[in-house]
Amino acid sequence: MTTATPPEFRIRIADWAQDGPALAAIRRRVFIEEQRVPEALEWDGLDVGALHLLAEAHDGTPIGTTRLLADGHIGRMAVLAHCRGRGVGTALLMALLDQAQARGLTEVFLHAQTHAIPFYTRAGFLPEGAEFMDAGIPHRQMRCRLAEPA
Repeated sequence: MTTATPPEFRIRIADWAQDGPALAAIRRRVFIEEQRVPEALEWDGLDVGALHLLAEAHDGTPIGTTRLLADGHIGRMAVLAHCRGRGVGTALLMALLDQAQARGLTEVFLHAQTHAIPFYTRAGFLPEGAEFMDAGIPHRQMRCRLAEPA
């Protein structure tokens, strides 16, 4: 007989009003502290109207987040450093693509840090346009077509 092991993490839809402090703490650690993004650029005023996902460790500790804006813009994808390389980012992205499709979007786009382009390419995103700087970090816009609703 085999026993199932509990997953290392779970992904859930987050409510900004309730989960905002946890989401913000992850983004603060990754973007503001690690990557030195100016705080004024991180808090763009779009969080209240966005769909947020939260990755939590098996014990409920917040470990990652991402958001989707109504126009299909994916952003603020962040996983705490000690949790990277475990599939958290991939799980967040796949769950967000499912949510985008469920909301009737036929394509999504994002601004990928250039080091992350291979990650997004594996998920079906294609780079477009020239490289640009955002918060002092090189980026490229990427787009992904979603399956048409049945």
